[in-house]
Amino acid sequence: MAPSQTSPAPESTMLPTSLTPSQISTYHRDGYLILPSALSPETVSALLSETHNLLTSFPLSTHPLTTFSTGETSSHVGDTYFLTSGDKIRFFFEEAAFSLPTPTSPPQLTKPKERAINKIGHYLHELSPPFRAATLTPLHAAIARQLGFRDPMVLQSMVICKQPEIGGRVPPHQDSTFLYTNPPSAVGFWIALEDATSANGCLSFARGSHRRAAVKKRFVRKEGGEEGTEFVDVEGERWPEGTEREDDGDGEKEEKYELGEVKAGTLVLIHGNLLHKSERNLSGKSSRFAYTFHLIEGHLEYDGKNWLQPPVKGFTRLYQYQ
Repeated sequence: MAPSQTSPAPESTMLPTSLTPSQISTYHRDGYLILPSALSPETVSALLSETHNLLTSFPLSTHPLTTFSTGETSSHVGDTYFLTSGDKIRFFFEEAAFSLPTPTSPPQLTKPKERAINKIGHYLHELSPPFRAATLTPLHAAIARQLGFRDPMVLQSMVICKQPEIGGRVPPHQDSTFLYTNPPSAVGFWIALEDATSANGCLSFARGSHRRAAVKKRFVRKEGGEEGTEFVDVEGERWPEGTEREDDGDGEKEEKYELGEVKAGTLVLIHGNLLHKSERNLSGKSSRFAYTFHLIEGHLEYDGKNWLQPPVKGFTRLYQYQ
């Protein structure tokens, strides 16, 4: 007899609807949690299709050729194209996608545009229907509640492309540096759209560093009307509310990083204080596409110094859709 169309799916294909107590404990202990098979293959395929459509359709002739890296010495991530991307879908190139300038020629792209983009951001969760549907989900709302969010706001949604051969290294960093609230509250939702391996630049985590590493710097707009960004000392709180710290956070510790190789469809939760990084994509053919967005606590101070400012209608409130 043919199975009923209403029969439940086999357990191996069931998608999670919330975190287990053990997973919540792991997140609080380690500062990150790897949740395999959080997205269906159909959803991953739809997001990849949308990504490729975006990469092939944006006009190169009118693009300012803004590049992006997360190194603390970078000064180029501060032009108008970048600073006004909080309510738009924009494209940022890999630094290594360009030739070196000569006295008679400016830098030139050395890759097709769709193989030269570092990331797409920062408003996919509102302007792209497939990404919106994959962001404002019951699972993500349930996770936010389990992590204690009162009013989680979605911001800074991006596709990180990590292109083959030129995908750049991302040095150790804390997400709350870039999305500072007082006190810190950011949590990253990082979703693998392709398998992430040591060869193509998977994430690495300093396990437990969210309890050792205070947020000491924040990434802000330059003051006085000068265009650009810079890193400045944090003057407010450096730890999220209720953090159980291992020490006072004033000392320097050489951290050990653990690889986070994952399959497509995996969700990785990342505490805003957690030190994490990724290496260059050294593979010749394999990209490492990932979709990431962040939550911050809506009732906390998010000031005008932050590089990313709210759209006119404000950041997206996750619970209003659930």
